[in-house]
Amino acid sequence: MRLRIYIDTSVIGGCLDEGFEHASRILIERIIKGHSIAVVSELTTLEMKRAPEEVQSILLKIPSKFIERVALTEEAFTLAKRYISEGVVGKSSLVDAQHIAIATVNRVDVVVSWNFRHIVNLNKIHGFNAVNLKMGYPLMEIRSPWEVVAA
Repeated sequence: MRLRIYIDTSVIGGCLDEGFEHASRILIERIIKGHSIAVVSELTTLEMKRAPEEVQSILLKIPSKFIERVALTEEAFTLAKRYISEGVVGKSSLVDAQHIAIATVNRVDVVVSWNFRHIVNLNKIHGFNAVNLKMGYPLMEIRSPWEVVAA
């Protein structure tokens, strides 16, 4: 069974960013080869529209059969608001909360991001998971690309 990996814009852009390039490229290459499925939300798609063409082209290299597109549903929006009301992240981090909520309601295997401030942060991960458990959702694995490609 292929790992379903929710990737945000930081992972895609990381392919062209010194310091993040190596792990991001390995992860994207594994997806291109079909070892994993990239779960991409409409939020990521919207963010990609503002990215340079060179970054946008990276996502286009992934065969459509290895991409699962997911939406910001009412369920995910409600969960994201709960992360904020519980103090996991502030109101200014709504989009980050929405990324985690979309991944949670779609039961992905792991969220992968380079956002160490609001997503790949032990205190935030514990907070997201505490809310998930309160709301009847499973625990969410949240990792950096380095952690996923090293496994």
